[in-house]
Amino acid sequence: MPVRMEGRQYLRHLRGNAIFCANHFSYLDIAVMGFLPRPFVFVGKESIRKVPLFGYMFRKLHITVDRQSLKDRYATYQKSSNAIDVGKDLVIFPEGGIVTDKSPHMVRFKEGAFKTAIRQAVPIVPVTIPNNWIILPDNGQFLPKIRRCAMIIHEPIPTDGLTEADVQDLKEKCFRVIENELKMRFPERFEAGA
Repeated sequence: MPVRMEGRQYLRHLRGNAIFCANHFSYLDIAVMGFLPRPFVFVGKESIRKVPLFGYMFRKLHITVDRQSLKDRYATYQKSSNAIDVGKDLVIFPEGGIVTDKSPHMVRFKEGAFKTAIRQAVPIVPVTIPNNWIILPDNGQFLPKIRRCAMIIHEPIPTDGLTEADVQDLKEKCFRVIENELKMRFPERFEAGA
């Protein structure tokens, strides 16, 4: 399935590492993010490890987090920081998984990606994945519909000079960028409150 990537110019202008934050409505989102032409690691929830075969590969190559464990969240921060230090980007779905039941409406973002970006002084790059909730909805049927996959890379949000007091503002700014793109593509879903 071809993936159309918009906003490549923002990738060309990135200097150093970044944290890519994308909406998450479908299991297909993970595969689509794999098209990023940069070295990166995913940061995903612990339950991914339980998926046969894929879970084994994921935990060997990427970072998992058990959000219920303070110790594990700290270890995830350390692993994420180490990945950035060795020249890798992070890809995070800041909703914390596929949690909305009203796609393409997102749920509020968790703070981890934004705290890490500020501590590591790397930009946040918002990413909108607009169509996957239609192509492969999270309804347990795994019957894909034909539609073009797309990934929109937005302008990076710098974190220079930000402190932990700015986490909420950074998180909201990223959320608004992605939500505005979704509203533009699916106005009827937002106007009707669907």
